[in-house]
Amino acid sequence: MSKNIALSVLDQSIAVAGSEESQAIRDTIAMAQLCENLGYTRFWVSEHHNHASIVGTAPEILIAAMAAVTSRIRLGSAGVMLPHYSALHVAEQFRVLDAIAPGRIDLGVGRAPGSDGHTARALNPHGDFGESFPAQTRDLMAWANGLALPDGHPFGRIAAHPRAATGPDIWMLGSSDYGAQLAAYLGLPYAFAHFITDGRGAARALGLYRDSFQPSPLLDRPKATLCVWALAAETEEEARHLFRSRARWKLDRNRGLMKQIEAPDAIAFTPEEEAEVQAMWQIALAGSASQVADKLRILALDMQLDELVVLTWMHDQEARRNSYRLLAKEFGLTGAATPAY
Repeated sequence: MSKNIALSVLDQSIAVAGSEESQAIRDTIAMAQLCENLGYTRFWVSEHHNHASIVGTAPEILIAAMAAVTSRIRLGSAGVMLPHYSALHVAEQFRVLDAIAPGRIDLGVGRAPGSDGHTARALNPHGDFGESFPAQTRDLMAWANGLALPDGHPFGRIAAHPRAATGPDIWMLGSSDYGAQLAAYLGLPYAFAHFITDGRGAARALGLYRDSFQPSPLLDRPKATLCVWALAAETEEEARHLFRSRARWKLDRNRGLMKQIEAPDAIAFTPEEEAEVQAMWQIALAGSASQVADKLRILALDMQLDELVVLTWMHDQEARRNSYRLLAKEFGLTGAATPAY
């Protein structure tokens, strides 16, 4: 329990009831500044499309905006949904980002569409819906880091610019065995989306990744993390109240409804739903700051991790900021610390 754990942040630019969606983007930029000052290691943003709850549609633009107002924290995507784009285009975007913020850009990629199938077709009518994802990732690794493409590659003489002494760190994202196995085969760092599965499959995926890891020019040994949903408050009672927003959203999502995040005071549950909410609470990484810190330390110890990425959804933005403040204090983070690579 005394093991030092680095903490990072995943921010999804959530839309909250009573506020314009555009405010969510500005809140993300402000949160990056706060988390740098608090001493978090990384700040990642996601990519979703046609989504009423998550309005961060262009992570590369958000990263550029955050780079302009930060100086130390690593910034990245979690992730770019690579099947929507060409690998060269993404490599060029992130080479530009690395020129803006040298040595502190992370390029997390995923195979999922970040949307429904119909929206995915609108984004890329000629896409193969992930079938070429392994080859795309291989090409991205080369272009983003100035490495040679395989012999006979049709675009082998093309380079991604601007070139520099540094380059983005590429991460593989996933919530199943597929991403873990591909990350291991390609020799990439791996981030498991614990918040999507409520932890189901995490231990197996990390085990597969570590057992089958093959070193690459970018990484010589396994490097993994979990992206977890967590909520810390001054008291457990306050955390339970704030948790109602997350619980309402999950109940609605499970019924096929995507909505903005509602204020906890405006939420009512049926008796049947109250039982479901209680079951959610029992497995949630939520509570007072010390309770959540203990849960995160145990999770990191069980999963043999030295870093966790924390995602927090709340309607009240100040309560969300305070959750990150409380965790930073519990883990002894300091804004003067140099980000870990």
